[in-house]
Amino acid sequence: MGNNRRIGIIDIGSNSIRLAIYELNHHQAHRVIGEFKQSARLSSRIGSDQILHTPDIRDIVDILIQFKQICQANQVTEIRAAATAAIRNAANSQEIIDQLLQESGIEVELLSGEDEATIGFLGMSNSLDIEDGILVDIGGGSTEVSLFRNRKLEQSVSFPFGAVNTARKFSMDGSLNEEQLKNIRLMVLTAITEEPWIEQHPQLPLVGMGGTIRSLSKISQKKRKYSLSRTHNYKMEAVEMEQLVKWLPSLSTDKRKKVDGLSKDRVDIIIPGMLILDTIFQAAKCSHYVISGAGLRDGLFHGQYLPAPQLTASSILKQSTTNLLGLHASAPIEHLEQVAGHAVLLYDALQGIHQYDSRMRLCLHTAALLHRIGVSMNYYQFAKHSFYMIAHSPLNGLSHREILLCACIASYKTKGKVHQTYQQHKDVLHETDVDVITKLGTLLQIAIALDASETQAISSIRAAVEGKQLHIAAAIKYNPSVEYREVDNAEKDFHKIWNMKFSFQTFNQV
Repeated sequence: MGNNRRIGIIDIGSNSIRLAIYELNHHQAHRVIGEFKQSARLSSRIGSDQILHTPDIRDIVDILIQFKQICQANQVTEIRAAATAAIRNAANSQEIIDQLLQESGIEVELLSGEDEATIGFLGMSNSLDIEDGILVDIGGGSTEVSLFRNRKLEQSVSFPFGAVNTARKFSMDGSLNEEQLKNIRLMVLTAITEEPWIEQHPQLPLVGMGGTIRSLSKISQKKRKYSLSRTHNYKMEAVEMEQLVKWLPSLSTDKRKKVDGLSKDRVDIIIPGMLILDTIFQAAKCSHYVISGAGLRDGLFHGQYLPAPQLTASSILKQSTTNLLGLHASAPIEHLEQVAGHAVLLYDALQGIHQYDSRMRLCLHTAALLHRIGVSMNYYQFAKHSFYMIAHSPLNGLSHREILLCACIASYKTKGKVHQTYQQHKDVLHETDVDVITKLGTLLQIAIALDASETQAISSIRAAVEGKQLHIAAAIKYNPSVEYREVDNAEKDFHKIWNMKFSFQTFNQV
C-alpha cells in the first residue's frame, strides 16, 4: 500500500447498501479496489406509520459493522457514509441516524433530495462529456430528475417513488396486470405535471443512473451479443427500450428470472423501475438513452477527496488519461508527451490526405499518451497488455468505438492484426476503421521512433507534405543514432500503408 490513501464510501440506499473502497496514490490518481453490496429493501420495511422499527435499524447496523471490518482489513483510513430516500422519508429519520452512529461508530450523512440530485450529477458529469441532458436516477425509494445545460445543473426534483416502494405499492409478487401498469404511469405523469420544466426541453438525451437502467442495458447487451463488457456510456435507442417495455411485463416472474443480464434480486422491481424511466422519457420527449455507470458514490468521493473539476468536455478525457498514467506509470512523462505532440503534428501535416476529423486527432493523441501503460503488467509484449488496459479501463470522455480505436492505435503492429480485432468487435467498430487504425497506427510508430531513446535527443520536428512525399525535419540536441535506426524501420510501413514517400532530415538545434 505504501503511501496510498484508502477511503470507504458507503451508500445506504432504499434497495441496497453498498461500500466502495477507493485508493488515492501519491500522484493523486485514484481507482476503486473493492465493491461490496448487501440487499436491504429498506423502502419495503417502512410500515404505514412511516417508521423504520428497531429490528430493521439493527439490520443496517449489522451491515455497517461488517463494512467497517472490511474497511479495516483493507487499511481504509477514512469512511464517508450517506443515506438517501428510505431513511430520509422515515418519520424517525434522526433516531435512525443517531442509532447507526451509536452502535456502528459510523457517522451517516442524511441527504436531502436536492443533495442526492446534486451529488449524483457530480458523479455523472465527471465521467461523461455530454453537454445537455435530462438526468434520471431511479433508486429504491425515490427518483431524481435533473436538467443540465452546458454541463451545469439547472433544475432538479426528487420524486418520492422508486423501484422498490412502487413495486410494493402496486404488486407484492412482481407480477403486474394492465391496470397496474397504467396506474404506475399515471402516478409518474401526475408528479411530472407539478414540474413543467421536465416537458419543456425536447430532444435531449436521457442520462440514466441506478440499478434499473444498468440492468436494462445489460439485457440489451446480452440480446445484441455486445462485444465490450462495459455499460458506462452505453447508448440505447428509444425503439429498443420500447421493445423491452412491451416484452418484460409479458413474462411471468419465473421466466423473468431466466432473462440474460437481469440479476435475480431485481426480478420483482425491474418492471416498476422501467415504467418510471420510460414514462419520464416519453414526457420529456428525449432523443435516446445514455447509461452512466458513475453516480452517487462517485459524487461523494469526488466532492470530498478530489480537487474541484473544471467540468468541460475536453477536461473529462484529460483528467481520465492523466489518472490512468498516474496509476500505471511506465515511461517518463516527457517521453509520452513528446510522442503525443509529434503524432498530432504528423496528423495535422497529413490532414489534406486523410481528411479525418478532430475526434480522430483526439484518439491518436490519447493512444500516444497511453501506448506504454501495458508495461506495468509486463514489458515483454506490452502492446497487447496496453490494448486490454485501454479497452477496459475507465477512459471517460470517449465513446465505446473511440476507446477501441485508441486501444488499437496504441497497440498497432500490422494491418492483419487490426483486421482480426475488427472481426471480434464488428458491432462496435466500423468497417472503415481498419484503414483509420492502420494509418494512425503508423503515425504513432513514427512518433515513437522519433524519441526511441526516451531522452528527447530530437527536440522538435517540422512536417510538410509535398505531392506524394512527407518531409520531416528534426532539430537534434544529442546523438540521435537510436532514433535514426527506428525511423528507418517505421518508414517502410508508412510507405506501404500511405502510398507516400518519406524523407527525414536533421539539423542541429540552435
